[in-house]
Amino acid sequence: MRIRLWGTRGSLASPGPETARYGGNTSCVEVRAADGTLLVLDAGTGIRALGAVLEPTCRRVNVLLTHLHMDHIQGLGFFAPLFQPGVEVHLWGPTRGPLDLRGQLARYLSPPLFPVHLREVPTLVLHDVPAGEFAIGALRVTAAPVCHPGATVGYRIAGPAGVVTYLSDHEPALGVPHFPLAPEWTSGWELARGADLLIHDAQYTRDEYATHVGWGHSAIDDAIAFAALARVKRLVTFHHDPSHDDDEVECITLAGIRAAAPEFPVSAGAEGDTFDLG
Repeated sequence: MRIRLWGTRGSLASPGPETARYGGNTSCVEVRAADGTLLVLDAGTGIRALGAVLEPTCRRVNVLLTHLHMDHIQGLGFFAPLFQPGVEVHLWGPTRGPLDLRGQLARYLSPPLFPVHLREVPTLVLHDVPAGEFAIGALRVTAAPVCHPGATVGYRIAGPAGVVTYLSDHEPALGVPHFPLAPEWTSGWELARGADLLIHDAQYTRDEYATHVGWGHSAIDDAIAFAALARVKRLVTFHHDPSHDDDEVECITLAGIRAAAPEFPVSAGAEGDTFDLG
């Protein structure tokens, strides 16, 4: 299984030399199974570049949304496979309230916000994400609610080569005076436990988090503590604050590693990073 990062920011960052290393696009991660199954985790602005390089033989793409905040869907209308004959795009997402997934996405993919109506995309197949495990090709996907404002899920993706867990927007320390507590009481733990690769929100420094409690995002030290609690084999930090330039992202990550001294590798996620499991 191969994982590639196409967008790692929590919101669009200004493109330029100050973000050249880690990138400025919002959340999007590609997961490829050995049998060719393609999953795309979130449809932030990074999905545009992914769609531009998909091989012509690709006939099915599976997009799994964690939630419907704008930074996670704003690239969807610019995803080329949506408008390519013969390519089927299946899209899963969580919902809450009276509208189903189609009704909620139609608020974005329609004028005046977008020139094309959702109903005019004939190859798009929508699914309300089910609770628990479901299969996509050779991969077993588990979805479960996690701590973030609104209807939000995390994903655990298991295949013959290993397990990757994706918790792009996650605040497991919310309401926990001495984080972490027992695993069974911790948001996202069941999804992350024993994963070969954990991609996890680490937007803030400890000082920044103090003024953003309840916003649905994590401090770097809480992300590392969560990864240790779940006994993952590798942590890649994600959802970088758009106000942090490359040097700040690097300094925040190194400071977190030095303070926690984790027994597993930790790195800041950067656009173009590729990880092979198995």
